[in-house]
Amino acid sequence: MKLHVEVHGRGKRTAVLLHGMTGSHESWWRVVPLLVESGYRVLAVDLPGHGLSPRDDTMTVDRAARSIAESIAGDCGSVLNLVMGHSYGGLLLAAAVDTALLTPELSVYIDTPFTTRGGWDRAELTAEYEQDKRARTYDGLRASRPFYSDQDCVVEARAAEHFDPATAAAPATGPGVSFEPEPGSIIVRAKPSSYVDDETAARHRSRGVIVRDVPGAAHSVWYSHFDQFVAALPEVFQ
Repeated sequence: MKLHVEVHGRGKRTAVLLHGMTGSHESWWRVVPLLVESGYRVLAVDLPGHGLSPRDDTMTVDRAARSIAESIAGDCGSVLNLVMGHSYGGLLLAAAVDTALLTPELSVYIDTPFTTRGGWDRAELTAEYEQDKRARTYDGLRASRPFYSDQDCVVEARAAEHFDPATAAAPATGPGVSFEPEPGSIIVRAKPSSYVDDETAARHRSRGVIVRDVPGAAHSVWYSHFDQFVAALPEVFQ
């Protein structure tokens, strides 16, 4: 599957951004300019069933990871310096790294669940995503996410319009998957986090993964605590 990729900047280093569930390449609208200023050429990807990318109700985690790798291959050059994935995008990054589809110099996982239980009922989960999609209007986001700026609400409402629940639900109907973030990678998590609890964070740290907390942040860490998010990644933002 050829995914939609937005390219920004002409820096000598390459960064790839993978948004979370129901988002799009526009979810990074505040992050992209800082990366460009820091010398990156930025590739912001629309995941399968999101944004302007194709739909496929038979999608799997492995195929989604392969689609990412194949879609950015022509734009990456010989070295991939940075890949940043949020939530579901982080899971797909971990899958791509685990199978050597992507070999970034630095992986950044933002509040990422590295394990999924699988076995979801397709119709039930699709209906749940349909309900979430209907709720993610500008007014709905304004009311449910007071930490969103006006522009955050605009881009996330637009992403919801393009979001395909059937594609998103498909990977969860298969077997559960589990990946370990690679040593030297960075996890930036909300604290408390519904996806990376303290026990999980300690286990990752024991394996050489760097875990940094943003206290009080929402799941979309950079939306609620942008300055703290940037400060948590001095290796990235210069």
